Amino acid sequence: MSDIQIKIEELRGELRKHNYNYYVLDNATISDFDFDKKLKELQDLEEKNPKYFDTNSPTQRVGGSITKNFETVKHKHRMYSLDNSYSKEDILDWEQRIQKNLGDVDLEYTCELKYDGASINLYYKNGQFEKAVTRGDGFQGDDVSANIKTIKSIPLILKNNSHRTFEIRGEIVLPLDGFNKMNQERLEAGEDPYRNPRNTASGSLKLQDSAEVADRPLDCLLYQVVADDLPFKTHFEALQDATKAGFKVPKTIQLCENINQVFEFLELWDTKRHELPYETDGVVIKVNALAYQDELGYTAKSPRWALAYKFKSEQVTTILNEITYQVGRTGAITPVANLEPVALAGTIVKRASLHNADQIEKIDVRIGDTVFVEKGGEIIPKIIGVDFDKRPEQTTPTKYITQCPTCNTQLVRKEGDAKHFCPNEFGCPTQITGRIQHFISRKAMNIDGLGAETVALLYENGLITNYADLYDLQQSQIVPLERMAEKSAKNMIQGIETSKEIPFEKVLFALGIRFVGETVAKKLAKHYKNMDNLIRASFEDLVHVDEIGERIAQSIIDFFKNSINIDIVNRLKTYGLKFSLDEATLQNQTEKLNGLVFVVSGVFYEFSRVALKKSIEDNGGKVSSSISKKTSYIIAGDNMGPSKKEKADKLGVAIISENDYINRIK
Repeated sequence: MSDIQIKIEELRGELRKHNYNYYVLDNATISDFDFDKKLKELQDLEEKNPKYFDTNSPTQRVGGSITKNFETVKHKHRMYSLDNSYSKEDILDWEQRIQKNLGDVDLEYTCELKYDGASINLYYKNGQFEKAVTRGDGFQGDDVSANIKTIKSIPLILKNNSHRTFEIRGEIVLPLDGFNKMNQERLEAGEDPYRNPRNTASGSLKLQDSAEVADRPLDCLLYQVVADDLPFKTHFEALQDATKAGFKVPKTIQLCENINQVFEFLELWDTKRHELPYETDGVVIKVNALAYQDELGYTAKSPRWALAYKFKSEQVTTILNEITYQVGRTGAITPVANLEPVALAGTIVKRASLHNADQIEKIDVRIGDTVFVEKGGEIIPKIIGVDFDKRPEQTTPTKYITQCPTCNTQLVRKEGDAKHFCPNEFGCPTQITGRIQHFISRKAMNIDGLGAETVALLYENGLITNYADLYDLQQSQIVPLERMAEKSAKNMIQGIETSKEIPFEKVLFALGIRFVGETVAKKLAKHYKNMDNLIRASFEDLVHVDEIGERIAQSIIDFFKNSINIDIVNRLKTYGLKFSLDEATLQNQTEKLNGLVFVVSGVFYEFSRVALKKSIEDNGGKVSSSISKKTSYIIAGDNMGPSKKEKADKLGVAIISENDYINRIK
C-alpha cells in the first residue's frame, strides 16, 4: 500500500469516527473548522488519486450527484405496515391472540417510540453501505441511495469489523429545531414555510440534487434488522448489535418483562414525548423473541408479533361550510366535509370524511355547525361530533343526496351496505376515469407518463372510455392536447407498451373487480393459472379457493357475467397483456400437497422458515399459523413450542420432520 493510499485511509477513518461521535453519540470531539479542514484535505487527495476512489468515502456525503429518475427496486423482504391500537383493551386482546397462537408461554416485549418520518430500508453488503430504498408500497420502493448517503448519522462502513450482509430499517426524520430553522430561512427569503417535519423529510428523499439534501438536517433512527438468518435470539439483541456497528438506535427503547411494564412505558411517554427533539405519534410494541416472531408470522398486511399504539389524537374545532359528495371507481358515494381551514397535528385541514349517510344522521351534523375534528390514527381527518351549544338558529337536518353528483343517476343502497352507490357503471364519467386511474396505478399496471390529470384529459377529448383504449393510443393523437408535448407523448406510449410485461396477478388486480385486492388477486392467479380458467369458474368453485369468501366470489361472477367487461378483457388479450402465470413460475409449482394444511414450528436447517412456507404453497399446500382440526401436518424443527405439540397430540394431528417433508415433495 502506497503512502498516499495509507494517508487517504487514515483520513477516512478519522472522519468516520468524528461523524459517529457527533451525529450518533451527540458528543463532538473536533471543531467544525478542523473537521472541514480534514475533509478538504481528503477531497484534494482523492481528486489527485482517482484510482483510490471509494463510493462510501466521507467525501461522498456532501452530495452533488443528480438523479433524474429514481429506479424502482423490489424489496428482498416485504415491508409490512402495522396494525394500530388506541386503548389498553386493544393491547390485551392482541396479547390474548398471541398466547392462543403460541400457547401459554412467558413473553418479553420491546417498546419503541414510533417516530413520525419517512420509512427507509438500508442494504449492507460485507459491512458496507450498498443502497437505500423507500418503503413504497411495501413490495417495492425507489432507490434513493445518493440522497441517503448525505445523512451523517447513517454509517457507510460499519464499526467493529462487522462484515455481515443484511438489511436494516428505520425512519428518516427531521428534528424540530432543524425544521424550525429551515422555515425561518424560508420566511426571511420571502418563501412559504414547510407544513410539517414529516412531509418535509419524506419530500427530501426524492429531491434530484443530493447537495440540496445534504444541506437539510435530516437524521435516521433505526428500528429493525432483517436477514434470512440472524445470529441473535431476540430483537433487542439485534438492535444492541446494530448500535455497536455504528447505527443510531434510539436510547428510548425498553425491554418489558410483561404487559404491565408495557402499560407503564405508554403512560410515561404519553406526556414525556413532548420533550423529544423529534415528532412521535405512538409506541410500537413487539414480541422480543425472534423465534416467536417467526412462529407468529404475518397477516396479509401486517406482522402478528407487533402492534402500534397511537397516542390520543389531537382535536380541534372549526366551522363546517359545505358537504360535497365524491364518487369512487366502484360507484361508492363518500360525503366530504369542507371546513374552515384549521391547523391540526402539523397540517392545515380543509376537508374531512363524513363516511356515510348513517354517520351524518348519527352525529346530526349540519351546515354552519361548529364541529370537532381529529386525525384518525394521526393521518386522515374526521369529524367526531358537533358542538351543539354553538349551533346557529334555523339550521335544518342534512339531507343525503339521492342522485349521483356526476351523472344524476338515482343512487341505490343495497341491504347490508353502509354506502350509497351510483349504478351507472359504464356511463358515469367519474367511475370511468376512476377505473382507468386504478388500472394505471403503481400497484397495478404501473404505467409511467400517465396520471389522474392526464387520464381525465384523454377522456374529455374522447380518446379513451375504458382502460383497453389506452393500448390503441397513438403519439400523434396525444401531442395536440393541452399541456402535452412530443416528449410527454412519447413517454406515455412507451409506458403503455412496457406495461405489457406486468405479471398476471397484477393485471388481474388492475381490472378493478370489487373486493379483489392485491392479496386476493395473487391467490386467484396462483389457483387458476390463467384468465380463461378464472372466467369459467363457478361460484361453488370460487368459494373453495383459499381465503375467497361468498362476497368476493359473487363479485367475480358478476364482473365476468357482464359482456362489456368480457369484451374489454378480450381486447386486452389481443394487445399482449399477460393473462397467465409465466412458465418459470409454473415450472416451480406442483399439486403434490393439494388440499393439505401445514403448520410450521421451530428452527430448520435445509430451509429458512420463509422458504419452507413458500415451498408448501408452490406445491399446492396451505400454510396456517395455528393448529386446528383442519391441520393436516405440523412440520417440526428444533425448539418447537411445547404448547403446539400438546395441542397436536390432543387433536390427533401428525407431526413430521423437515426431512419427512423434503421426501414427500421429491
